[in-house]
Amino acid sequence: MKRILCILGIIATLLSSCAHTQKKELLKLIYEWQGKEILFPTDVTFERIDGKAVCLDSFNCTYKVFTYVDSIGCMSCKLKLSEWNDFMSMVDSLYPNTVSYQFVFQPYKIGELQLMLKREKFSAPICIDKKGKFEDLNEFPKNASFQTFLLDEKNKVLAVGNPINNVKVKELYLDVISGTSMTNKRGAIVKTKIDVEKTVLYLGCFDWKEDRRGRFLIKNIGNKPLVIQDVATSCGCTTVAYSKEPALPGKEIALEVVYKAEHPEHFDKTITVYCNAETSPLVLKISGDAK
Repeated sequence: MKRILCILGIIATLLSSCAHTQKKELLKLIYEWQGKEILFPTDVTFERIDGKAVCLDSFNCTYKVFTYVDSIGCMSCKLKLSEWNDFMSMVDSLYPNTVSYQFVFQPYKIGELQLMLKREKFSAPICIDKKGKFEDLNEFPKNASFQTFLLDEKNKVLAVGNPINNVKVKELYLDVISGTSMTNKRGAIVKTKIDVEKTVLYLGCFDWKEDRRGRFLIKNIGNKPLVIQDVATSCGCTTVAYSKEPALPGKEIALEVVYKAEHPEHFDKTITVYCNAETSPLVLKISGDAK
C-alpha cells in the first residue's frame, strides 16, 4: 500500500504538465525505482565537514533522505546547500529524530566542493565518492531531479525526486514523513492554524524606478509550530523574504515583500505561501500604481 500511494502521489504531482513521451519515460523510471533498495559500498565512509567519521547505523530514524550528486554541470547550481539547510531544519523542527540525511558527491573539483560545504556550514553526513562506487552499484537515473530518494529504515525507496527543486515533491515528502498519506509509527499529522492580518496589500502610487515594500504578518494561532515550506510569486518583479525558523504557537512570521517595476503600470500580483497550516496554500495579493 505504501508503494502504491507514493507512486500515485508522484505521478499526480510531477507528470501533470509533461508531454506524453515524457510521461511514459518518467512512469517507467518511477516504477523501476519504487521499492528498490539503495545499495551502500562496504568500503566507503561518511563524515561531517570537520572530517569526523559518522556511523550511519547510529541514526535510529524512521526515514532517510538520500541524495547523489555527480560532477556534470554547475556544482553550486545542483547543490543548493542553503535550501537544503533550511529544509533539514524545518523537518527536524516538525518531526524530531524522524529523518536522517545522507549525501553522496562524485565531484570533479573536490576542493571547490569542500569550500562550499564549509561556507554553508553544511551539517549532514557526506561521502565523497571519488571512484563512483555508489553509481556502479545503483546506476542512478541520469536526470539530476531524480537522484534524490526518500527511504525507509531498510533503504527501500518510498519516493523519488528532489524536494528542493520542486515544491510538490517537498509536499509529498512531508506527507509521507508526517503520516498524511500513510501511517507513521512515530505520530500524527502536524498541522496548525493561522491568522493573517490582511491578505491584500495596496502599495500606493509611486515612481516606477523606486522599489516599493510591504509586509504581511502570519500569526500561528494553533498549538503546533508553524513552518513556511515555500513561497511562490506570480512574477519575477516581486520578491519575498521571511524567517525559515518555525513560529511557535502565539508567534508571527513576517513576509517582507519588495516590488520592483520594470516600467510604469498598474499591477496586481499574487504571492502563494505553502506552509503546514490547515488552510495552506495561502494566497496573498499586492497591488499599486507605478507611475
